[in-house]
Amino acid sequence: MTQEPIVILVVDDEEMVRENLEAYLEDEGFVVHTAGSGEEGLEVLAETAPQVGIIDMRLPGMSGNDFIVQAHGVRPELRYLIHTGSTNYKLPVELMNIGVTRDEIFIKPLQNMEDLVTGIYRILGLQR
Repeated sequence: MTQEPIVILVVDDEEMVRENLEAYLEDEGFVVHTAGSGEEGLEVLAETAPQVGIIDMRLPGMSGNDFIVQAHGVRPELRYLIHTGSTNYKLPVELMNIGVTRDEIFIKPLQNMEDLVTGIYRILGLQR
């Protein structure tokens, strides 16, 4: 019996970051969908059912925080990893209320992409 692949949604306005995350995560066996904005991410959520969202906070238009709040209304089972370049990012209460913790914050650039993979399995409660 084979396990279904984990589906990931990457929302980041930087094309190179999206492409690098997509390539790395696909090499790790994940199915990856990408979006360049929060609005585009909500469109992807209407068509797919990812288990984990890797979300940038500084996006054009809708912020990453707003995206997570709205996405939670659409897919409450979706779990999140925050991937931000802001070293002083503070987790807002709205995100804490839906289960995001400080352990889910990853600062760009990641020194070790494996940390993100470990975070995916951890928030899903899965063993590797």
